[in-house]
Amino acid sequence: MANSNSNSSSIFSSNHIYYLAPLLAVAIALTLFLPSFLGSSPPPSPSPPISDKEDNTEIPINITTAVDSIGTRQREPFSDLKLAYDRWDSEVGCSRFREKFRRWKVNASVVQPADAVGCSELKLDHVSVWAKAVSWVPDILDGLYECRCGLSCLWTQNEVLAHPADVEFYQALGPPETRKTGEPLRAFIDLEAWRQPSKHEDIFISYHSSSDVQATYAGKTFRITHSYHIADKKREDVLVYWSSSRCIGHRDATAKSFLSLVQHHSFGHCLNNVGGDDIAPTMYPDCQMEDNPVPHWWDHLHCAMSHYKFVLAIENTWTESYVTEKLFYALEAGAVPIYFGAPNVWDLVPPNSIIDASKFESVEKLAEYIKAVAEDPVAYAEFHAWRRCGVLGNYGKVRLASLDTLPCRLCEFASKKGGRNAPSTQ
Repeated sequence: MANSNSNSSSIFSSNHIYYLAPLLAVAIALTLFLPSFLGSSPPPSPSPPISDKEDNTEIPINITTAVDSIGTRQREPFSDLKLAYDRWDSEVGCSRFREKFRRWKVNASVVQPADAVGCSELKLDHVSVWAKAVSWVPDILDGLYECRCGLSCLWTQNEVLAHPADVEFYQALGPPETRKTGEPLRAFIDLEAWRQPSKHEDIFISYHSSSDVQATYAGKTFRITHSYHIADKKREDVLVYWSSSRCIGHRDATAKSFLSLVQHHSFGHCLNNVGGDDIAPTMYPDCQMEDNPVPHWWDHLHCAMSHYKFVLAIENTWTESYVTEKLFYALEAGAVPIYFGAPNVWDLVPPNSIIDASKFESVEKLAEYIKAVAEDPVAYAEFHAWRRCGVLGNYGKVRLASLDTLPCRLCEFASKKGGRNAPSTQ
């Protein structure tokens, strides 16, 4: 009897297995096929984890929003952003989004503070900068600025207007090897990833916060001549925009491996599949610029990319804090960047504003995620919530440290050194 009772109490006994088999089959089927019916299984979060630190203890913030449930909603192709935003507002909303990212941790040291030079450190009330050797630095920066602490700053590419200059600004050429007291300070800018000082400058400017003066890629100065028109609706048939003018081997290889998995349009010189470099105004007449009769693909890239849900942004070099216009252009155009680049990118962009490719184990998984978001209007709208709800992270400070504000910040640093009256470097 003891053996009989033991056998009859087991769920794997011959009598019970006939009843359990259909239930197990249904459970397995639901596990395998329900995610496919709804779209896909929930993919990894594109954002870093959010936590609060109290007494050196990590406390998870358990506030879920639309991006945390991708794959649980019925797939739904869409193009109307207003309708997507309205749905997100009703299902999630700014209050919940703000609360989710209220304790979002970023490294503040990646951006120089706006008041890096104290008012008491200024030695001059006025500083003149002669932009002596420049190529891509636009003349739109020329002008007289009223800066902090009562300092005025003249920035000009005209030698006569700046005479006698306190600073000579070099970009296209390196500065002279020496200077004497009474001669202008030598400022040199290099925004490339290697950011090498010339070893002859008095003031070094780069994208990195460790430089004398920082100039990030986040400002409008880089795109002042571009079309500012932004499309009201997104394409449903083609998901990803990409454009590149420098066909670098490793970057093209990364782009090719990913783009082969999604519907895309590739503009520019590299991997072009739209029939020419300057085809954007023909494809999108709303991007035409009346005052620019000879079109170039870069003139229209903001407007063109705004028609797409996603923009592929691949940096030439993947190194700390090197986040360039490739990402910032997409944010300004109202698209979602798919980003390959700086490992600390989240320190320089708004929360939930990009899709970080490093979070995915393969380009195949990344492509699956992109396709799922593209057919989930609520989740897609959440990638724009930072802009609509005013949740910026470090992004506002990154904008304030851009080329847009360089004249005043350079003049402040030059005033601290004493301008042309600074001691000789010989």
